[in-house]
Amino acid sequence: MTDFLYPFIDAQEDDVDELLVDLSASARGKAAESAALQKSSLRELEPSIVACAIAMAERFTAGGRLYTFGNGGSSTDAATLASLFSHPAVGRPLPAWSLAADQAVVTALGNDVGFDLIFSRQVIAHSKPMDIAVAMSTSGNSDDLVTALLEAKRRGLLTIGFAGYDGGRMAELVEAAQLDHCFTIRSQSIHRIQESQARVGHRLWALTQEQMVKTRAIRPTTSGGSR
Repeated sequence: MTDFLYPFIDAQEDDVDELLVDLSASARGKAAESAALQKSSLRELEPSIVACAIAMAERFTAGGRLYTFGNGGSSTDAATLASLFSHPAVGRPLPAWSLAADQAVVTALGNDVGFDLIFSRQVIAHSKPMDIAVAMSTSGNSDDLVTALLEAKRRGLLTIGFAGYDGGRMAELVEAAQLDHCFTIRSQSIHRIQESQARVGHRLWALTQEQMVKTRAIRPTTSGGSR
């Protein structure tokens, strides 16, 4: 029963002490791998994160809003990122929403017009040219995310993608000047990708806050929050 989750454990292993040693070593190894990937990802992506944060600060200063979206586990990561901006532990709350959070809207659009349009239709309905769209994915290939990013780009939004592996279609969009920023985590592990994406997202939030403070251009916000 443990083969799928713990392939390093001998199927016949029945010594509790040895089993605990194996589990402990696995946990330490994964933690070290995650920490190393987060560090290398931040080092590689820092110039792009800084440039993106400056652009985001300009959008927020002009009254823009942040819309995040993703599928599966990445939908919860998108919600977490929106919450970080809208309800930060420190700093100024900024208007941010997760487009995956409203189950009624997502399921209605999926049923009525197709799953590939669940986010692009919301971008059409809610966004303005000074807004920001962030799509979170481990592969960078999801049709609904790519469709929404292209729609957002056409409407003048600042478009940002989070991807893993080699960046997939999101990386191709950057090369074609159809996506403003793509933060690709160079890993083959979905778990490590998502952990590093969370770290990059936090860094992006922190630098956006710093940039807005530097310019002393933070406007009073109206109501904001995650939906």
